Amino acid sequence: MEQKPYLSVIISAYKEENRIGKNLIEMDEFLKSKGFTYEFVVVNDGSPDKTAEVVRGYQNEITNLRLIDNKENHGKGYGIRQGLLEAKGELRLFLDADGSTSITHLDAFLPEFKNGYGVVMGSRDIEGAYVQVHQAKYKEIMGDMGNWLIRVVLGLWSFPDTQCGFKMLTAKAAEEVASRMVVDRFGFDFELLILAKKLGFKIKQMPVRWLNEEGSTVTLTGPNGYFQVILDLFKTRMRLWSGKYKIAKVTN
Repeated sequence: MEQKPYLSVIISAYKEENRIGKNLIEMDEFLKSKGFTYEFVVVNDGSPDKTAEVVRGYQNEITNLRLIDNKENHGKGYGIRQGLLEAKGELRLFLDADGSTSITHLDAFLPEFKNGYGVVMGSRDIEGAYVQVHQAKYKEIMGDMGNWLIRVVLGLWSFPDTQCGFKMLTAKAAEEVASRMVVDRFGFDFELLILAKKLGFKIKQMPVRWLNEEGSTVTLTGPNGYFQVILDLFKTRMRLWSGKYKIAKVTN
């Protein structure tokens, strides 16, 4: 029987041909010294460039690298959901393809799972966090307004940064939460968080060091826009009210 890895690292990638190879190598070098088994699961989100070809090119060098090559673009949420469910690790980490939050944060995150947490998430807005390179000012303002609205609409008052793209889940939490998720685009983070909370998983926030990387596909309008995130926020609230998520509390 094939041994399941201890850790799965999940990346949803779109138009990342120029930097995903370097980031995969750096993460692999970091994990090699940790003494546990791991895998990479890269979900190519219908990239029109050579992202998939680049990832395939590294499979000889990184033997524990898997590629899910979606021919159509569905959105980051779709890719992360797919990766969480396809992964085999006891713990499942997803992080941004651009490396804005370093995998070295893993050293601080891993011990928290011994304390019974089902989800350990990065935050850029709690004590100890540091934003090394900022986004454009208008993006930061829109982000702050969006985070405030998310906390109001979903009751996530104690989570000032639901959208940081560095989150770890146990296999059980990943499967229970991801199997209920439906948001395909950037609103998936708050959907994941509210589902984990409603399902009864313990959630820990950890400060991260974060730097903005150029090349973001976030816009004001369109499928990856702020308006779409707000629309998905209210749709998530309605699904909770209507019972469409079929939530019953589970144990960690």
